[in-house]
Amino acid sequence: MHEAAKAFPAAGHDHDDCVAQAIESAEVLCGDRGLRFTALRRRVLTLVWDSHKPVGAYDILDRFREEGRKAAPPTVYRALDFLIEAGLVHRLDSLNAYIGCPDPARSHTGQFLICRQCRTVAELDDPEIDAMVRKKAGQLGFTAVHQMLEIQGLCNECRSRG
Repeated sequence: MHEAAKAFPAAGHDHDDCVAQAIESAEVLCGDRGLRFTALRRRVLTLVWDSHKPVGAYDILDRFREEGRKAAPPTVYRALDFLIEAGLVHRLDSLNAYIGCPDPARSHTGQFLICRQCRTVAELDDPEIDAMVRKKAGQLGFTAVHQMLEIQGLCNECRSRG
């Protein structure tokens, strides 16, 4: 894997720390950029980071209902749009779901390894892949504006289980 790869989480890692770091990064980033990090946006980001698996907007709505909160789909989608624009989450088109960004302070394209079995996601963020796609697109007279590469397969843990 490339040195910028964000590996699948190791068994037994402190996931609460992942969530806390994501929220702390969001507070700093929003503060530095003059963006409003409201309680609703904070809760949506927390729910996205609740696991290393992609989460859909309706999954978030279900969690809100379980918590006794009232939220309509447009409210959650607006919060997710804000989080995407701020670089705090990525949208995985193939799954129609969202995943937290481990490096929101730096603008980057994403390459994602998605386990078909457990749905865990790892973000590669490999500049060599980005450069190759731009080069190949340019050779065809195409200017790549936004890149998101989603690769589905099996993570090491699921592959080991057979």
